[in-house]
Amino acid sequence: MSEQSMEMSFRRWCLITGVAALVAICAPAQRLRSPWNGETVKMTDATYTCPAAPKFARTMDLDGYYTDKKYSIIDPKKLAEFNAVSSGPTHLGQYASKAADAYRTSGSRAAAECVYSLLDAAAKADAWDGKMPKLNGVYIQNWMLSGTAIAYLKVRDSGVGTAEQDEEIQKWFHLVAERVVAYFSMQREYPGSDAYNNHMYWAGLAVAADGVANNNRRDFAWGMDAYRMGADAIEPDGTLAAEMARGQRAMHYHLYALGPLIMLAEFGEANGMNLYAEDDRAIHRLVAFSTAVLDDPEAIAKRAGAAQVYSRPYNGLDIGWAVPYVKRFPKAKPSAALAAMLTQAQWTGFWQWGGLPPE
Repeated sequence: MSEQSMEMSFRRWCLITGVAALVAICAPAQRLRSPWNGETVKMTDATYTCPAAPKFARTMDLDGYYTDKKYSIIDPKKLAEFNAVSSGPTHLGQYASKAADAYRTSGSRAAAECVYSLLDAAAKADAWDGKMPKLNGVYIQNWMLSGTAIAYLKVRDSGVGTAEQDEEIQKWFHLVAERVVAYFSMQREYPGSDAYNNHMYWAGLAVAADGVANNNRRDFAWGMDAYRMGADAIEPDGTLAAEMARGQRAMHYHLYALGPLIMLAEFGEANGMNLYAEDDRAIHRLVAFSTAVLDDPEAIAKRAGAAQVYSRPYNGLDIGWAVPYVKRFPKAKPSAALAAMLTQAQWTGFWQWGGLPPE
C-alpha cells in the first residue's frame, strides 16, 4: 500500500470508527503518550552494568517446538533449538527492559544509557528487521519490537540519549513495525489464522508502542484496532475460542492473550481512550474468567479437554497484567483475588511488554 493510500485509509478510519475518544489520536495537535509519561524519575549515579549486545542479524530461520495440532505439546529438543536460534532478539529485549526498569526504579543514569546504547547498536545494525522466512521468526520479531519499544518509552524522557540516537532507534522501530503490519494485515484476510488469536494482540501492542515512539498515529490506530479485534473475540462467558482450543495450554494462552490486551488498554488510557469499556466492557469478562481459572485451573480443564499445565506461585508472564488492572479497578470483583496472588508473585515483569507493567 502506498503512503498516500495509507494516509487516506487512516483518515477514513478516523471518520468511521465508533470510538469517540479516538479524537485524541486522530487530531494532529496532541502528541501520543505512553503510560509512563508524566512520571518523574530523579536521576542518580547508581551503578549499572550493561551487558554486551547480542550478535545481530537481519533475519532468523526459526522452526516451532509444538508437536500436535493444538500446539500444546512441547518437544524439549525443538524448544532448546528454538531458544538458541531466537536468543539474540530475546536477549536484546530482556537486556533493554531490565535496564529500563532499573532506571525507573533507581534513577540510574547508567541504566538509561544502557538502554540507549543497546537499541542504538541494534538500529545501526538493522537487527532482525528483515522479512522473516518462517512465521516463528515473525513472532519473535514482533515480540522484540514490543519489548524494546516499551523499554525505550520508559527512558526516552531521561535526557541521556542524543537526537541522533533517537532518530536511529525510532527509524528502526518503524521498519520492524512495517514488517509486523504487513504480515498480520495479510493474515487478516484468512479467518482462523494467527491474526485471530493472541499473536494479533501482541502485534497490536508492538505497533502501538512504535506509534507512540514515532508519534505515528496510523501505527497507533492499527494497534488500537488490534485491541478491538481482541475485545470482539471475547465470549459472553469471558473465554476466547482460539485460546480454548489449545488443549492443555488453554489456561496459559488465555493469560498470554490477556497481557497485551491490558497493556493496549493502558496505552489507550494514556491517550484519552477508555478501551476498558469497549464492546460492553469485554476485557472485564476475560479478566473475571482468567482470575477464576488462576484460582481453580480445573475450571478450564474439562472445557479444554485436558488437564492444564501450570505452576504456582504465578509470576509476571501469568499475572503481571494484574498490576495496572488492580490499581485502576480496585473495587472490581476479581481485584481482591488478583491482589492476593500478586503478593505471592516473585516478579511481575515480562520482557515482551518491556519489563515491569505500568502502575
